[in-house]
Amino acid sequence: RGTQSKRELSALDYVYIFADGIHVNVRLPDAEGNADRLCLLVIVGVRPDGRKELVAVTDGHREGAESWLDVLRDLRMRGMAAPELAVGDGALGFWAALRQVFPTTRTQKCWVHKTANVLGALPKRAYPQAKERLKAIYTAPTRAKAIDAAAELAAAFPTFPKATVKITDDLDNLLAFYDFPEEHWKHLRTTNAIESTFATVRLRQRTTKAA
Repeated sequence: RGTQSKRELSALDYVYIFADGIHVNVRLPDAEGNADRLCLLVIVGVRPDGRKELVAVTDGHREGAESWLDVLRDLRMRGMAAPELAVGDGALGFWAALRQVFPTTRTQKCWVHKTANVLGALPKRAYPQAKERLKAIYTAPTRAKAIDAAAELAAAFPTFPKATVKITDDLDNLLAFYDFPEEHWKHLRTTNAIESTFATVRLRQRTTKAA
């Protein structure tokens, strides 16, 4: 196991990084002979001029914190300075690893993943209204209005606190993008920078299966 690239990073400045675990339909046995689906731990860095670069891709064990620690420590050893903001899925062991390796980096959780988590705690009949209210939060013109919209979400679903608390208790990590240039907001709200990069991998897998 190891990162794909070993290039020196000390001369490069990454303002943002995006992290995600990409599960592919390949199974590799572990030391005990158990075979799990391969999970690729991926980090894409964004330069000040907006260029996106794949800075790390390695196989990990179910997106655990130890696997992410290996990735982030390797980036630091290669000279990467702490980025200003990291964007990722809220369920990742990535966040625990980030706090150890780059403790000054701000965190932004992906709204696509968070929306799925909220909907998973609601009945299907509530999906249309919930989606509208969630969108009203992350597309609000200011942080203050986003906070107001989050309160309105909670008020709209008083009998489903397990769903709404996923937003109201995590606002600091969901609204961090407001502290950065407005033209970057739509890019910083999700991990689409990685999803779009690896969409062709999944497409090729489906095509191969169908052949």
